[in-house]
Amino acid sequence: MKLNFAGLLAVATSSILISACGASDKGANAPKAPPPVPVNVYSIQKGSAVYYDQYPATIVPLNEVQLRPQVTGYITGIFFKDGQHVKKGQKLYSIDQQAYEASYNQAVANLNVAKANLGKAQQDADRYDELLKKDAIARQTAEHAQADLQASKMQLEASKANVASVQTNVRYSTIFAPFDGTIGISQVKMGSPVSPGQTVLNTISTNNPMAADIAVDQHEIPRFVGLQHSSKPIDSIFTLAFSDNSVYPQDGTISFIDRAVDPQTGTIKVRLIFPNTKDLLKAGMNCSMRVKNNGDDSTFLLAPYKAVVEQLGENFIFVASNNRALQRKVVLGTKVNDKIIIKSGLNEGDSIIIDGVQKLKDSTAITSGQHK
Repeated sequence: MKLNFAGLLAVATSSILISACGASDKGANAPKAPPPVPVNVYSIQKGSAVYYDQYPATIVPLNEVQLRPQVTGYITGIFFKDGQHVKKGQKLYSIDQQAYEASYNQAVANLNVAKANLGKAQQDADRYDELLKKDAIARQTAEHAQADLQASKMQLEASKANVASVQTNVRYSTIFAPFDGTIGISQVKMGSPVSPGQTVLNTISTNNPMAADIAVDQHEIPRFVGLQHSSKPIDSIFTLAFSDNSVYPQDGTISFIDRAVDPQTGTIKVRLIFPNTKDLLKAGMNCSMRVKNNGDDSTFLLAPYKAVVEQLGENFIFVASNNRALQRKVVLGTKVNDKIIIKSGLNEGDSIIIDGVQKLKDSTAITSGQHK
């Protein structure tokens, strides 16, 4: 079948027109690039900052002991009021002494008998020695007298030891305060039976000064060692904050840093001492230890906290460069008022975006407003 030239030309012309119309429609429907995001930027600079690192702290007394009886018996006397401040050597408890006093009197009587027997044995030995020198008695009789003398001496020593032992029990039947401090609530009442090493009578502890224990990561040991031995005074470097956020009015000092790191936690105990003249600190109290940074002349790279964007546990800040928002990963330090310390990720003089960050992605086009 033959097609004439006019028909072929018409078909070709129709195809060209259709293609041209399609291309025109496609260009009209193509997506346009989003407009630049308006933002405000901030030129990051170094500055001085005073801040506090905080650590959980437990208040502990410098000296504390549980009072336990060393003899068996019944409580016959309580000579203090619960919570009272007591002095070293003050009488606190008495345990029934009748049985121990009777044993002591018996032991003293036995000691006196042993002394009398020793005196008689000494006289016999001396007399027999004189008679032996004159060949008036057999040597065996004199030797027996010497043996009796030695036995009497050992009996006397045994009696003395028994008296000392019984006397100790009599002494232990009265419990005295081992040091100046505050005594707690009595765990026994009048007439209560007690056993040595088992019954807890009470607890006594010192209360001025008091200690505060904190656990410090092993990486911070050099810092705390430096603070312990620093000759440069820094006001209020160690302060305590109570659970109501009030601050304890007196400053503390490092008493000691423990000898070893706990291998389970990677921390080391640091003990600080605080005056407690008004008795505000109580044993077992939980506080927050505030440790001031090492000096007011320290300088840090500071950025407004609102510029930080957190994504999947990591922190980022957008930097304005060539009308683009470039995402930078940063390592943050301590927050200081409305700013935060930047440990790494930025350089001094970087222009960071502080407003409009919610609309940004890496390399988003921006128009920056006035620098803050």
